[in-house]
Amino acid sequence: MGRYYSGDINGKFWFALQSSDAASRFGGYEHSPSVIEYSFYEDEHLKGIEDEIKEIEDNLGEKLSVIEKFFEDNNSYNDEMIKPFFTTEQLRDYADLLLGREIRDCVKEHGQCNFDAEL
Repeated sequence: MGRYYSGDINGKFWFALQSSDAASRFGGYEHSPSVIEYSFYEDEHLKGIEDEIKEIEDNLGEKLSVIEKFFEDNNSYNDEMIKPFFTTEQLRDYADLLLGREIRDCVKEHGQCNFDAEL
């Protein structure tokens, strides 16, 4: 298994000797990646996805129903609105929980889930 470069020129970097940014020494423009590519497969990842969903649900505890009720009643929020009900960290966990559920459902329905996340 190796690391390749492709485009107008194609090749393979030397294993354990040449870094992926070796071309930087010649000048030019270096472009940072703009996406993270994710792939999840039922046989490899479903249990881990479900375990992480359960961990988030357990960590949120009774706050989970509070957050769900809040968003049934509100389609937007600001810091002052959430302050009496839950913390920003709990809201971050809830957002991750929703993403995890989407990934799980996609994996269960299609056997895999692939997507790009913009940086």
